[in-house]
Amino acid sequence: MAVDRDKALGIYISIPFCRSKCTYCNFASGVYPASEHARYVDRIIADMASTGQRAGQSGVALPRTVDSIYLGGGTPSLLAPELIARLFAAIGEGFDVDPRAEITVECAPGQLADGTLAALAAAGVNRVSLGVQSFIDREAHSSGRLHSRAIVADDLSRLRAAGITNLNVDLIAGLAGQTLASWQESLQVLTESAVPHASIYMLEVDEDSRLGREMLAGGARYHAELVPSDETIARMYESAIEVLAAAGLNQYEISNFSRPGFESLHNLRYWQRRPYLGLGLDASSMLRAVTEEGDSTDLSYVLRSSNTDDLNAYLAGDNQLETAWLSPVSQHEEAWFLGLRLNAGVQVAELECEFGAGAVAAALHVVRELEKDELLTFANGRVRLTPRGRLLSNEVFQQFLGIAPDGELTTLKQR
Repeated sequence: MAVDRDKALGIYISIPFCRSKCTYCNFASGVYPASEHARYVDRIIADMASTGQRAGQSGVALPRTVDSIYLGGGTPSLLAPELIARLFAAIGEGFDVDPRAEITVECAPGQLADGTLAALAAAGVNRVSLGVQSFIDREAHSSGRLHSRAIVADDLSRLRAAGITNLNVDLIAGLAGQTLASWQESLQVLTESAVPHASIYMLEVDEDSRLGREMLAGGARYHAELVPSDETIARMYESAIEVLAAAGLNQYEISNFSRPGFESLHNLRYWQRRPYLGLGLDASSMLRAVTEEGDSTDLSYVLRSSNTDDLNAYLAGDNQLETAWLSPVSQHEEAWFLGLRLNAGVQVAELECEFGAGAVAAALHVVRELEKDELLTFANGRVRLTPRGRLLSNEVFQQFLGIAPDGELTTLKQR
């Protein structure tokens, strides 16, 4: 019998507004007039009100109970207090929010006004993620961040005073001008801050960011020539695992570390392939089909959809969703490359239960080959990335595409 993953829903809301654009960022976010904020919240609330109807038309289940909410960006903390209140009121009217729900808001240090903080606390926000990226002021500033180490410390103190103690700090390994010594300093400040969760990202630069374009074309405006080598970035990442573990922040996912009980429940939903609804610019959803009888969920098919990344089109209501049904074959592939992100890895028996022993046998052939390269381990019925495998995770995940037995399609298919 397949695993029931559909008892509750996670909601992700994209807030694309920034006070400045980071050099490495390729997200659908930017510096927009504050006058657009209210229009944008109106648009999200309108979309939220129509989700039930749209779900019915698409043939997917939309659980009413919500156990996680995540406002990401961009910089959601730039929203005015009254807009935050309206947004959360609309969520409460449209869904049944579990009293124990994890409610996260991303904030940029130094951009959390007192009124906004009070509004977040009043709305029930119980988790905040701070995009620090570096505790070295010159590194933060050269990448487009506007804060200092002192500002981060003050924000952490203010959040705790407001009763929000489930806190995450993001750091990026590989910023322009960063050295092994300065990275160690950032890690030390992070551990001394006593936050219960940290996210460590290795810099990934592409041509959609200003830094990426400069690295491809040459130039010095964004200090592309000072970006550390891949080898140095890998050493930074490996040292972070050691330093954070010594401080009680254990790695549970490629980029995420926490004290016991402080794992990000919303992000776990993505890796565990549980349903979520994305609202706002460039936001994605994953919902499961309903049976033909309409009274239960069909785990055989998943509908993935994503919103436009054009703000003007979104505000105008011209949001042409990109949608695709994922067949069981494609879901099986996802189960491997999403599940392997977690340190707990993939439980083979669970996948055999969900997808069949024949499908999983084809994947296990890939596993055995990657074992030889010391990228995976397979023991006690569970497959995990090795430390080397985490550094080369994208290459590992590619090996699980197209693993269906002969005669089975691996492409998206219409239901």
